Amino acid sequence: MTEQRYRAIADELECEIAGLRPGTRLDSEHTLMARFGVSRAAARAAVQELERRLRVRRVRGSGTFVSERIDYVISSDRRPSWHRTVLEAGAEPRSVVLEWALAPLPAECAQRLEVADGTVAHHMLRLSFINDVVAACGSEWVAYEAVPDLAAGMGVEESLDEVLRQMGHVRAVRSWCRVASDIPTPEVQQRLQLITAAPVWVVESVNRDADTGRPLTYSKSWMRGDAVRVVMEIGSSDPANSANEMKEVVQQ
Repeated sequence: MTEQRYRAIADELECEIAGLRPGTRLDSEHTLMARFGVSRAAARAAVQELERRLRVRRVRGSGTFVSERIDYVISSDRRPSWHRTVLEAGAEPRSVVLEWALAPLPAECAQRLEVADGTVAHHMLRLSFINDVVAACGSEWVAYEAVPDLAAGMGVEESLDEVLRQMGHVRAVRSWCRVASDIPTPEVQQRLQLITAAPVWVVESVNRDADTGRPLTYSKSWMRGDAVRVVMEIGSSDPANSANEMKEVVQQ
């Protein structure tokens, strides 16, 4: 099998995929073998190439499906909400709390929330979906005093941002964010239903109360690359606004 051969098959399939609805099942390796007159190794390599291009998603025991990516935009003027961000991208969000507990903050998390090590806070592990397809999982620490009855709130409202607003009467804004691409741990890989250890987006954030400035949450999320394209927006595209922001920085 030559590299040119399986890449040519992948190129042809990619053109066909462009006209298919997300979630459409791709032909099986056996069907591709017969169609292109190639070995099973060549058919599999072509599918794996499409997976590397983020055009398809393999599901263990079910097959290979056309993937759908949305732009997950992170900027200072957008609410730090998974649900709102996905909705604004034109997709349907959903999230499920896998674990919840009141637990002492690890040292790094306590530092992010500007409290002493071991301070008790809410801790949640959540699995998030886009159009009912697994897209992300995250670990979230929430200051206890911000919303003491968080568990009850998350039982009726999936959006943490909304729970903070409705029950905690605070407006969360993103004050710090770090985005990287990395290979997930086997545990995260399993939660994201990844068949291979493919790179994922790793997004860390600290959110503060817009009125008081006190830290509210520290989160670390892992997002599938075939589900989202993380887009960071810094500053303003309006020249007038950018000039004003620069003046404020200089004056400070």
